[in-house]
Amino acid sequence: MRRWIQSRHKPSGPADRPQHETGAPLHLVQGETYASWEAIYLDNVHRIYRLMFSKVGNRPDAEDLTAEVFLTVLRPLRTTATVGEVRAYLLTTARTVLAAHWRHTLGREITAIDVEQVATEYDHPAENTRSAQLVERVLAALPVRYRRVLELRFLRACSIGETAAELQTSVGNVKVLQHRALRLAAEIVRDDPDAAG
Repeated sequence: MRRWIQSRHKPSGPADRPQHETGAPLHLVQGETYASWEAIYLDNVHRIYRLMFSKVGNRPDAEDLTAEVFLTVLRPLRTTATVGEVRAYLLTTARTVLAAHWRHTLGREITAIDVEQVATEYDHPAENTRSAQLVERVLAALPVRYRRVLELRFLRACSIGETAAELQTSVGNVKVLQHRALRLAAEIVRDDPDAAG
């Protein structure tokens, strides 16, 4: 990144250099650069990790994606690039890596309905009552936003578009919220002692 700063000594070049409001000549200073790859990594790893964590919401995925960003830029990124150029390149690479992650994650089926299990539940109404109680406990344990997404999608049978309109958010955000809510609900069920059996 280049910027003009005010010179404290006489200009040594042409008289057509830019002038500051005070009339003092300005000279061009090159942007600061990193000394090594280690410096690039240490200065940017926490920034990239925080970005990834804010997007995926869990530590393991955020760590994996952060590592993937740095592995991706290892060859093409020059250590002679300015700090601003390095950060911009890392951010662009992070967006690409994140897009590939969501494409891979959301490109496969997250929820499935087992027809045989549904038929079995209709045959055993006592188990349905126990299941309903479990669902109520799980929904009560979820954060409000996750609970609302699952209620709209599965209890009221709203489409993703209808859910997005109801929550005043994007379709993509509803998909992410639903995915996170289902994962958290599965953890709650796994830890629920009354869910066994």
